[in-house]
Amino acid sequence: MELTFVEKKLRQALSAKRYRHSVGVSQTAAELAERFDADIDRATVAGLLHDCARELPNKTLLKRAADSAIVVGSLEESSPVLLHAVVSARLAAEEYGVQDEAVLRAIALHTTGGAGMGKLDKIIFLADFIEPGRIFPGVDRLRDLADRNLDKAVLAAFDQTIRHLLDKGMVIHPASVAGRNELLLSLHDK
Repeated sequence: MELTFVEKKLRQALSAKRYRHSVGVSQTAAELAERFDADIDRATVAGLLHDCARELPNKTLLKRAADSAIVVGSLEESSPVLLHAVVSARLAAEEYGVQDEAVLRAIALHTTGGAGMGKLDKIIFLADFIEPGRIFPGVDRLRDLADRNLDKAVLAAFDQTIRHLLDKGMVIHPASVAGRNELLLSLHDK
């Protein structure tokens, strides 16, 4: 896959702010991949394309999901933006030519995470949290953890997200709970 093609097409498809974020995630993902012995090229591509559907209107996200036979639950119906990750994976395949299932899975899981996350999934999930443009309370702690331990950093990102959602009185996606619990149990086993 030609990265310049992806970058050019993505720059045209996204706002300048979203494109900068995507580049930041891509660069952060590449750094994490190098640090934790993962495929840098896969991380770069997944990071670039993780939000390629993020700016689609809610109605379009719902239609694309339906057209692609993506299961839409009541949670996604009430908050269609949650679909942007799985729709981004479909767009990455259909419009950007990505055929690598590991890259597509990492894109699909980058928002909620989930059970059975592999190293690339964790890298993209975390890179989306800690890319240089992100500024929120606790991001520096996540960046410090990401320098040392991928699983502990991902667990901290799950915890921070869940706390934030609880504080706001919002629903928590079951995939996030499943991913967090599985990771927590695996860390206790070590």
